[in-house]
Amino acid sequence: MIEVTSLTVRFAGVTPLDSVSVVFPGGTCGLVGPNGAGKTTFFNVLSGFVRPAEGAIRAFGDDLLAMADFRRARWGLRRTFQTEQAIEKLSVFDNVAMIHEHSSSKRATRRADVLDAVEFVGLDVSPKAKVGTLSAGERRLVELARAVVGKPRVVLLDEPAAGLPQAETDHMGAVIQRIPGQFGALVILVDHDMGLVSDCCETTAVFDFGKLIASGPTAEVLRDEHVIRAYLGTEEDV
Repeated sequence: MIEVTSLTVRFAGVTPLDSVSVVFPGGTCGLVGPNGAGKTTFFNVLSGFVRPAEGAIRAFGDDLLAMADFRRARWGLRRTFQTEQAIEKLSVFDNVAMIHEHSSSKRATRRADVLDAVEFVGLDVSPKAKVGTLSAGERRLVELARAVVGKPRVVLLDEPAAGLPQAETDHMGAVIQRIPGQFGALVILVDHDMGLVSDCCETTAVFDFGKLIASGPTAEVLRDEHVIRAYLGTEEDV
């Protein structure tokens, strides 16, 4: 469980997160909202790239904000980004192994752990293949393998299937749904594909203009009038 209390972020007069309090109970949780709603800022706070002005975050009972960013990685925080982070000139194996090195897993298990992560995401290429030679869908799976290697506890996925054809999105969704059961990790999925969110997420939170406007079972949240108006750009006061 992740418990967020009164989380506020300010940037030179702009408030991308405004006293947000929300609970992500476990499993795979959705986080949605229009562009500029504060979703990426929220991930940046969890990851340690941004320090909030106010608020608290407890993950599995631990004070996440009290940890240095590098300690969060060893603790088990993983993340994908909207822009690919894998290094094209390195192999699939080496890209995933780089994340394992910063985890709490033992060096002796690195090879097995990396190969298990590659197999888990269903990446049907040689681990020796250079990432730069892979298709867009295969590179996204490398990013996902990097997110699940080395005993993850919280996995933050920022639009992991953006731009992919439906068949590859469906495969990505199937893998995402298996993460909590396989690793015991809590997943937070940010995506504009409401079909993917509906398929993967038991609960969903919605941000708009830095505020939480809805949270709860995904089907109910996506039918909420405030959520619909926010996506249509007609929500003025939430």
